[in-house]
Amino acid sequence: MTTAESFKNLGYGSGSVGFGSKVAVVVVDFQRGLTDPAFPMGNQPAIQTAVDNTARLLKATRAAGLPVVSCYTGYSTARDALGWKVDQPLTWRIGGPECELDPRIYQPDYDIVFAKTAPSIFFHTGAAPVLHKEGVDTVIITGCTTSGCVRASIIDAFSYGFRVIVAEDCCGDPDPATHRANLEDVSRRYCDVLSLDQILTHIPVAEAAE
Repeated sequence: MTTAESFKNLGYGSGSVGFGSKVAVVVVDFQRGLTDPAFPMGNQPAIQTAVDNTARLLKATRAAGLPVVSCYTGYSTARDALGWKVDQPLTWRIGGPECELDPRIYQPDYDIVFAKTAPSIFFHTGAAPVLHKEGVDTVIITGCTTSGCVRASIIDAFSYGFRVIVAEDCCGDPDPATHRANLEDVSRRYCDVLSLDQILTHIPVAEAAE
């Protein structure tokens, strides 16, 4: 019996989350420290592909007038940095180049942006209150990395009562197997995992925006 069959026999993964009445796109940590090859963690092909795919999604989302909420990880000094077992985030300073959002996914006069210090975009930020104020009941999660900050954001979005849709090809991870394993796991517990093309069919003006 496979792992997937074992979980299914226990009742995991039954049904689907589906889309509610209003969606928003949540973009996790597509900042230059993770997307710009000039930086040590910025030359990851899967993340580059995810950024480009997310840019397509956001073009349709903005054309539909739907909310876009982005975040970056950064600290004011070494003293407020958390105890990551990853070197680079400890040196990312708010206002520095590593904390700048990738221009492919950022529209300054439209997007709502939060700085975060922990993995989830929802942890000690205003992301959930803003989305609730906007009447959003469904969040489409994109970003990096799948096994870290994206997964944490999925779980917190679920915990806040949102319907959670994960755009599989709009998320990136250094290891393809880890990417797949984490999405398979969250999909049997908290969310629907769909492709970009599947998601675009739920945004009415997507075709026109393309």
